[in-house]
Order: sequence, then C-alpha cells, then structure tokens
Amino acid sequence: MAMENLADEIDQRLTALWHVLGRRAKRELSRTAASVLATLRDTGPRRITELAESEGIAQPTVTTLVGRLERDGYVERRADPGDARAVLAHLTQHGLDRLNEMREAREAVLEKRLASLTEHEREVLANALPVLDKLMEEGPDE
Repeated sequence: MAMENLADEIDQRLTALWHVLGRRAKRELSRTAASVLATLRDTGPRRITELAESEGIAQPTVTTLVGRLERDGYVERRADPGDARAVLAHLTQHGLDRLNEMREAREAVLEKRLASLTEHEREVLANALPVLDKLMEEGPDE
C-alpha cells in the first residue's frame, strides 16, 4: 500500500468496520442519536446549539432529535442555571444504560471477529492501538 493513499485506506476500513458493527449489533438508535447521547455522556449537559455544532448538523434537526430522545427517556431538558433563557439536554440513566448496551453488542461482534484471527494478527492490532489513539488526539484538521 502506498503511503500517499494511507488516509483513504484507513477511512475505507473504519467506515466498513463501523457498518459491520452497526449491522451485526442490535441497534435501535440512529448513529446520530447515539452520537448525541455519547457526547452528553462524555462532556456533560449541553445546549442544543452546542450539540448541533459538535454533531455538524442543523439546529432544528438536533431540536427534533433531542425531543425524540426525551420522549424515549434517554435525555431530559433542564433550565441552564447560568442562563435562565437557555435549556440544557442531560443524559438520563436510561440513556446511559442504552449506550452501554450498544457498546456491549459491538464488543460481542468484535470478540467473534477477533477470535478468528491468529495470535500474531491480534498482537499487530494491539500494537496499533497507541497509534490510533494518537490519530484521535486534538490537532490540526487540515
């Protein structure tokens, strides 16, 4: 594989792996909904505008999505203590439980796939984890 195609090769594989995990694991939430829940889990309560920005989608779309997540008991809206005019979306315990169930389902799929690899192949993957971590660090997006 040529180094100049490395970004494309990584992107193709990550996309394909994500599709495999999404197809095989029980999934009742859209990827966007799951991403919003994960953002709330990882960063705490957020305004709709912040969620729209972090997800890269329009504010009305996030408003509708948060409404659906609230209806399903995954999030709740509360007044922003720092600004009485604003509302924050909070992850509920039910939402956290659902995220954990989804993670466990993805892990089960990966465990089966990993079991089919040789010991050497699993070692290669394990040794690549720090490099993948480095790719996820904040840095220039260019």
